[in-house]
Amino acid sequence: MLLYMSQPQEATSSPLHSVSVAGVVVREDGRLLAIRRADNGTWELPGGVLELAETPEAGVAREVLEETGIHVEVDELTGVYKNTTRGIVALVFRCKPSGGTERTSSESTAVSWLTPDEVSERMSEVFAIRLLDALDGNGPHVRSHDGKQLISVGSQVMPDGLVPGDG
Repeated sequence: MLLYMSQPQEATSSPLHSVSVAGVVVREDGRLLAIRRADNGTWELPGGVLELAETPEAGVAREVLEETGIHVEVDELTGVYKNTTRGIVALVFRCKPSGGTERTSSESTAVSWLTPDEVSERMSEVFAIRLLDALDGNGPHVRSHDGKQLISVGSQVMPDGLVPGDG
């Protein structure tokens, strides 16, 4: 038995995934916190890679603060989103601002409070839907995308437009 266990096992390849977290920070007036990324200029939610020893909620609070200067209270998970091209699974949480002052960081060139319509205008479909999903109260949503477009799941077609509650 020991001889068998010490022999090289046939290599199995497991898919490698990265877990990220993002915060949908909603002010009392309904405006949503967004950043313009420094690396590619796109508008997205504040967020990033979850560190190994932190909880998802702690990761969201850290990432939002690092990228925007805003402290948050994390409310609930509103969606799980998988980028099938890059192997990234994003956990998105609705949050409330609890202090701080908006500021940019090395990861953001702009920080802004947007209306839901402005979100739809400025963000690509795969990022805007995360904010809109968080507002509809029907989550948590589970969606997949290829980095550019939402992907159909079984017989269910993901929305072409940004319609909260679909999917």
